[in-house]
Amino acid sequence: MPLPRPTSLIRPLVRRLHPYVPGEQPKIRGLIKLNTNENPYPPSPKVLAAIKAAVDGRLRIYPNPTADGVRAQLAKFHGCAPDHFIVGNGSDELLALATRAFVEPGQAVQFFTPSYSLYPVLADIHGARRNAVPLAAEFALPSVSELRQKRAWDFRAALTFITTPNAPSGRGYSKQELQDLCRAQKGVVVLDEAYVDFARENAFSLALEFPHVLVARTFSKAYSLCFLRVGYMAGDARLIAALQKIRDSYNVNGLGQIAAAATLGDVPYYRRNFQRLIATRERLSTELRTLGFGVTPSQTNFIFARPPKFPAVDWLRKLRENRVLVRWFNTPETRDFLRITIGTDMETDALLRAARKILSL
Repeated sequence: MPLPRPTSLIRPLVRRLHPYVPGEQPKIRGLIKLNTNENPYPPSPKVLAAIKAAVDGRLRIYPNPTADGVRAQLAKFHGCAPDHFIVGNGSDELLALATRAFVEPGQAVQFFTPSYSLYPVLADIHGARRNAVPLAAEFALPSVSELRQKRAWDFRAALTFITTPNAPSGRGYSKQELQDLCRAQKGVVVLDEAYVDFARENAFSLALEFPHVLVARTFSKAYSLCFLRVGYMAGDARLIAALQKIRDSYNVNGLGQIAAAATLGDVPYYRRNFQRLIATRERLSTELRTLGFGVTPSQTNFIFARPPKFPAVDWLRKLRENRVLVRWFNTPETRDFLRITIGTDMETDALLRAARKILSL
């Protein structure tokens, strides 16, 4: 009897999936990496010291299963109880848990477009129905009345993801806009605030105000801990308890927990870096506009820019030839733009030199 073909053993749903595509991790030395929105500045010296001190006999034992130390620090930082928090292996794990906890297969997972390209993947993995609704002009958030008129938005969707500030555009949204939309929704709303530390305001209080709203944050983007993968979600204790039921055991590694707790103990260090990055962001936006780029106003650690003279995909290639790596998304809403991470001032100067060289061709 012949053995089964491996593809016949895979669920049809999985065979049809298109996986999430992360940004390129270059194998060529010397590339200036402005494509994955990492903070160019290192973690606090206190965080590095805490991690190094923990590389001892503790490596043989399991970490705290529910990251209680980090949750206690988060409760102090945000002014609420620890049971309002769950800590995850990056905020991506928590977005996936929300899909599993609050959505029956076939129900709607809803999001604006363009936004984080992981959302449709999570919907597809779960066998949920995607409801992708275009943002307004210049990537603005549509008002509730506009959404009611268009009738594409589902106010009863089981789960709604809103990236705020938006990615990949960098556009910021006000707390009032988000509050109005949350009040109108009947299902769970996740406000994905991965980049909020670079914005003028945040909507964290909505997770405590509304019983159906969760806020997701990460230690990766602003706090220089991409390598250790730590994120958290905050909201009503009953929703958090549901997420705790289905997370993997020991889902956050011990060094990550120590690093996150130490980070929360040295927030002023990071806030100084936020201001440095915001200043560089504004300088880069101004310089690119003088070169003919159309730059969307950003409240993140990246900018979304429409380049002149050549198509954006050609700029992607030409910049790489000049040893600068940026990101390009091949969708109708985004293919005319480049997403450029804010690096150090030296990296920014190198990008601008490359742009001027390309424009002189």
